[in-house]
Amino acid sequence: MWRRRLLQALGRLPALAVRGRPLGPGGGRAYAPPAERKRFYQNVSISQGEGGFEINLDHRKLKTPQAKLFTVPSEALAIAVATEWDSQKDTIKFYTMHLTTLCNTALDNPTQRNKVQLIRAAVKFLETDTLCYRVEEPAALAELQKKEWDPIVAWAEKRYNVAIGSSTSIMGPNIPASTRDTFISHLASYNMWALQGIEYVITQLKSLILSMGLIDRHITVEKAVLLSRLEEEYQIQRWGNVEWAHDYDLCELRARAAAGTLFVHLCSESSTVKHKLLQD
Repeated sequence: MWRRRLLQALGRLPALAVRGRPLGPGGGRAYAPPAERKRFYQNVSISQGEGGFEINLDHRKLKTPQAKLFTVPSEALAIAVATEWDSQKDTIKFYTMHLTTLCNTALDNPTQRNKVQLIRAAVKFLETDTLCYRVEEPAALAELQKKEWDPIVAWAEKRYNVAIGSSTSIMGPNIPASTRDTFISHLASYNMWALQGIEYVITQLKSLILSMGLIDRHITVEKAVLLSRLEEEYQIQRWGNVEWAHDYDLCELRARAAAGTLFVHLCSESSTVKHKLLQD
């Protein structure tokens, strides 16, 4: 935990906020939608337009924060987004609508990055990947990291035919250029939308390795989140926790990681959903 804090102080990890507002991947401002708003629609539906699938709130077309028509590339993703809107009660809680936010980011591209820049930003996380930084003391935590993290690192090395390794040095492991090139080539197989989701998952877990394991269905969301928080969970078991805060943070991280992973898969889905109804 101390190592991650020091890396943040040195500026090697992305900043979380500036003047109270969250930063998006790459340092650009992320969307900061209003926390809540009174629900202004009765029915939610989807329709197919020239650019893809659209979301209808009653007779209004949903639009992005930059006033672009909200259009997604797959019917499955449109249904998932529409379900987010339909599940809102008297008050729209925007902070619970992770898929909608990811779509807005993909459509508006507020940081104005291209595919190459997205890929390089994702791969850069290898330099500070949570699983690559190990402690020597306390011995119990060092053993826990070895037991829980080594199998995932070994899976990634075998799955992608790369060398990753780990280190107890503050400088971290020396990641070979060939490893970076392999991940760049692999990520290039995804479209722009899916890459937005992949980077989102990586920023949540602070780990490219865990994110690829999650997206490749090698580990579950619960497992990925637990491994990303291994040091925190160890400290909590030892020293206790603020009950409500710990539970809230854990649930929020699971929700964001799950939404990002689902987004990646739905953005890669080319088939249509036959006769799917949002309401019975």
